[in-house]
Amino acid sequence: MKLSIIIGSVRDGRKGGRVAEWLAPIARDRASEAAFEVIDLKEFDLPILTSATVPGAARKQYEDERVQRWSAAIDDCDGFVFVTPEYNHGVPGAFKNAFDSLGTEWSEKPVAFVSYGADKGIRAVEQWRTIISNFHMIDVRTQLALSVFTDFGEDGTFAPSESAAKKAGALVDDLVKATSRIIATR
Repeated sequence: MKLSIIIGSVRDGRKGGRVAEWLAPIARDRASEAAFEVIDLKEFDLPILTSATVPGAARKQYEDERVQRWSAAIDDCDGFVFVTPEYNHGVPGAFKNAFDSLGTEWSEKPVAFVSYGADKGIRAVEQWRTIISNFHMIDVRTQLALSVFTDFGEDGTFAPSESAAKKAGALVDDLVKATSRIIATR
């Protein structure tokens, strides 16, 4: 089973990379039956979606090489952890564009959410749950919500609480269980 932790921000100085670096070893230690990798959205330099072909009808064949590479990375995964910030009470635009740039690569795959923001990213996850339903993705109920005020230092260092680590472990466990159930039905 291959699961990916997607860093959903492309901003300079973003916090998502530190969160993913912290989460990856927790995930790998807890889930011996799953391989976890980190996918950094910034590394794909995706264009704004302008193609006349609806991604869901593209049959995983995209005009832009960057989108094709993104497609292959996502299609290769059985489930995901979205590490998502909340921007202006919503999902980050670059991450939403990346999601919208693909179609069936997302279909019926489980996803868990780790969010962060001034209000812990809660509204972004609420929106993500609506968005992912279009592809019949299974959202894991367990969520880790981090505050930029209490889980990060003034210098940007990531210092989550002990309870955050426990919640991260439960999130990983739930994602692995959900993914195992989906794989078993294929």
